[in-house]
Amino acid sequence: MNLRSYRADALLLLTATIWGFAFVAQRIGMDYVGPFTFNGVRFALGSLSLVPLLVVLKPKESAARALVPPASRRTILWGGGLAGIFLFSGASLQQVGLVYTTAGNAGFITGLYVVIVPLMGLFLRQRTNTGTWLGAILAALGLYFLSITEHMTIAWGDLLELFGAFFWAAHVLIIGRLSPRMDALKLAITQFAVCSLLSLLTALAVETLTWEGLQQAAIPILYGGLGSVGVAYTLQVVAQKDAHPAHAAIFLSMEAVFAAIGGWWLLNELLTARAMLGCGLMLAGMLLSQLWGLLRLDRRRPS
Repeated sequence: MNLRSYRADALLLLTATIWGFAFVAQRIGMDYVGPFTFNGVRFALGSLSLVPLLVVLKPKESAARALVPPASRRTILWGGGLAGIFLFSGASLQQVGLVYTTAGNAGFITGLYVVIVPLMGLFLRQRTNTGTWLGAILAALGLYFLSITEHMTIAWGDLLELFGAFFWAAHVLIIGRLSPRMDALKLAITQFAVCSLLSLLTALAVETLTWEGLQQAAIPILYGGLGSVGVAYTLQVVAQKDAHPAHAAIFLSMEAVFAAIGGWWLLNELLTARAMLGCGLMLAGMLLSQLWGLLRLDRRRPS
């Protein structure tokens, strides 16, 4: 490995750390504002924080952008709107679920989207591999130990996070279809703006917005918007230019681990031995699902 690879790995680990601790910020923020208000302001800040990248990255990626067919403003709006609707659905379920569950549980259950993506891809006639099925089995077993009680019931918050994971997975598939057809940064800015608008409209309908609440939740919202969206998204874009795909999969999967660490450190959330076993199985399933094909490809390459 060269210096650029080590730097990329460090940036990916930092990205996962920021995303993991964002679950803590999301929980703290809801002590002062409702879940839809939090998401509305958070994604508005996130969308605005990415706008400067349009100027910074444009001259550096002119050659790469030339390979992407130019998309009309209308196409970007339609694509960003569709992606924004699914982002709103996943983020809303995640945020409301955090009212009823821990940051650690939310992080691990949300992370199941990496296993769900290839399974949902089967309906789009995308091929999958043995690692996906093994990963899904491990993840399902882990979810049982983490969330299912001995009376075969599941906490309401964990159930919402699980529903949300399916929307996160659908969002990934949509982005995968749209990204090759248009500028990825413009797509990201548009989808965050749409998610913000839908969240704020819902907040106006079902929540009470107060300036005092926004002031008290300012730090968590700033972290969730500027840190988790603006800074972390930028770090991911920069890092994945030089990172090995297997390394990226491993480090980004650590988001769930950092969510649990953050919940324990800052919110005094404790995991039972049963829950820790579930988290371990779920993390193993996520990694196996992502790395199986990559490791097999590496074995086939000539040394």
